[in-house]
Amino acid sequence: MGVITMFCNQCEETAKGTGCTIKGVCGKEGDTAALQDILLYLCKGISIRNIAAIGKGNENRDASSFIPEALFSTLTNVNFDNKRFQELIIKAVRIRASIPPLEGKEPDACTWKPESDTDIMEKEKEIVLDAAVNDDLRSLRSLLVYGLKGVGAYYHHAAVLGYTDDTITTFIQKALASTLQDLPADQMTAMVLECGKVGVRTLALLDKANTTTYGNPEITTVKTTVGKRPGILITGHDLKDLEQLLEQSKDIGVDIYTHGEMLPTQAYPAFKKYSHLVANYGGSWWRQKEEFESFNGPILVTTNCIIPPKESYKNRVYTTGLAGYPGITHIPSSADGKKDFSALINYAKTCPPPAALDSSGRDLITGCAHNAVLSIAGTVVEAVKKGDIRRFIVMAGCDGRQRSREYYTEFANTLPTNTVILTAGCAKYRYNSLDLGTAGGLPRVIDAGQCNDCYSLVVIATALADAFGVGINDLPISYNIAWYEQKAVLVLLALLHLGVKNITLGPELPAFVSPGVLNVLVDTFGIGKNTTVAEDMPRMAPGA
Repeated sequence: MGVITMFCNQCEETAKGTGCTIKGVCGKEGDTAALQDILLYLCKGISIRNIAAIGKGNENRDASSFIPEALFSTLTNVNFDNKRFQELIIKAVRIRASIPPLEGKEPDACTWKPESDTDIMEKEKEIVLDAAVNDDLRSLRSLLVYGLKGVGAYYHHAAVLGYTDDTITTFIQKALASTLQDLPADQMTAMVLECGKVGVRTLALLDKANTTTYGNPEITTVKTTVGKRPGILITGHDLKDLEQLLEQSKDIGVDIYTHGEMLPTQAYPAFKKYSHLVANYGGSWWRQKEEFESFNGPILVTTNCIIPPKESYKNRVYTTGLAGYPGITHIPSSADGKKDFSALINYAKTCPPPAALDSSGRDLITGCAHNAVLSIAGTVVEAVKKGDIRRFIVMAGCDGRQRSREYYTEFANTLPTNTVILTAGCAKYRYNSLDLGTAGGLPRVIDAGQCNDCYSLVVIATALADAFGVGINDLPISYNIAWYEQKAVLVLLALLHLGVKNITLGPELPAFVSPGVLNVLVDTFGIGKNTTVAEDMPRMAPGA
């Protein structure tokens, strides 16, 4: 397409803290950004028509299942493949055409069709600028849309396992439609908070899908050392992909290693029966260029977070599901959800074993999800009553490549020894290998799992509040959340819906939140940015 400009501010690492305008910090090119924006625009048009159809009892089920997938595909570091986005756009136009038009004049998103690359470029400039609205309304719309991308991602994971909920898909479409309806700021604010409510419902659905299918995670010690056999590295978040890979690769002399957000999968009972699931390799997503290089074998990317690969290992990377990158082999799914990983497995047999990493050697503890933690609730409550645990610090969320994220390692190291960290997501790689010891008989890092498992932290906090007979904001819990992409935005909205206040967010506040909207968040919920460890510690660990 030859596009040289763009505007994208949906992630924490956006250029200059305002927005990427030439090329995404993530590696996304301008033409890819344009295709993503157009896909989202078409989804809004589909939503307007389908919400009207739902009201008449004529829901288009294809639309309701397509939109969460489309939203997920536009998430940061999921798909960089223009061809795949072009196919999604064609599908979106086809689905929209299958829904009866509204009576009277329809919004442009319901009728506009891309006829050429030039059409897409011109339309993308128009919709990104959104010149007809003020900064606060634009900010609320962005906050809502990015939250919806998080809902779409979590819902997609549940749907892959056969767990669906019409309440969620209907809200996604209602909320997308609202961004074209010129709602006043108070109504848009209410819609944003409702997105948090639906986010809690979606996270609960995903938790049910995962635990019903694979069992409740168990507190598990995971090795980080390498073996002498060839290996396959699996990264991303998708449990079903791991299940199929394990089943197809057993008894052939190849080991499976998890990477990044796949570490917590080693705590599920269903996966423990596979003896060739041997260890975790490496850390969070942004280290993959070095870690994929040294792994030596093939890498399967199941969802986000893929970053542009180096040529030296690009031929060893495979994508599946919604993940994609141009020039990389993509493994599709059949109509019944099955995938054939034989090409990847056969390639693995020809590869040398993975090379040891400097960071390898220290075992990691995971699987501290709500069922496991609540099974020892008595121990936890007693430790708090005795003063062995004076405070819990929720340090969930995302990791990133900026030097400012060293703050989280320093913060964890500086916390008093009678505090316990509750975590989920890849942010834990900043501190889960530290020798922090125990408090009250518990490991001082309680890893509930993936960012997909943040619901566990909600269940644990709610159970503690019930046990002590207090409100959630009266518990000895502080929130020091790291964010990077749109799933973290949804988790933040979910916490706000639950009434959690005084959340510290970092390392930078979202560029898409205007000063006016930020003031509302500060005044209503006490949201603030992290500063320095020395300044934040007395506030977040008082009396510890």
